[in-house]
Amino acid sequence: MLLAFDTASPTVTVALHDGSDVVASATSEVAMKHGEQLAPLIQQVLETAGVAPSAVRRIAVGTGPGPFTGLRVGLVTARTLGHVLDAEVLGVCSLDVLAAEAVATGTVEGAFVVASDARRKEVYLASYDAAGRRTTFPVVDRPATLTTDLPVVGEGAVLYPEAFADARGPRRPDAAWLARAVVAGTVELMAPEPLYLRRPDAEIPRAPKAVLPEGEPAR
Repeated sequence: MLLAFDTASPTVTVALHDGSDVVASATSEVAMKHGEQLAPLIQQVLETAGVAPSAVRRIAVGTGPGPFTGLRVGLVTARTLGHVLDAEVLGVCSLDVLAAEAVATGTVEGAFVVASDARRKEVYLASYDAAGRRTTFPVVDRPATLTTDLPVVGEGAVLYPEAFADARGPRRPDAAWLARAVVAGTVELMAPEPLYLRRPDAEIPRAPKAVLPEGEPAR
């Protein structure tokens, strides 16, 4: 059994694949609640399929790019479950999952790009060939800088139509397609490490500078 989940977008998505096809899947209805929703959705998917956690032999997890907090929840959960269940943990670029679904469903033909929401009025973007193979490493920048006439899969095209005129689906990663792509071998597998592409929004505050007595020179 392959358990797959992605937390790189505002919603959490989970699926279970038995080697032949997806047997259960679920997506959160409330956005930005990754920590509260991932574990219950995993339990829900396993119960729906009637599968014990011990039957999971592989875990596939989206590595982003995406927000720091969401990715951390997914990757820490994947590594923890992998240790507890003695299961192999596989990382997959979340943009690759969108590309794999777009190609498999015939949404795109020929070269295209995938653009997801990076907040701060920016997008994460990577280019793909007609087979859905990534041809550039993901970048983060303003839509006006990354504008293209190629078909654009993902939420970025919906949010910034002035930069990406040819919007295509899907909008967000789907764990069912993540699982199918891993089983089919149509996505690149990588270590379960996050693709942040930029510094996290929340940082540890730096130590305050010492206040020197009046007249004493700084060292």
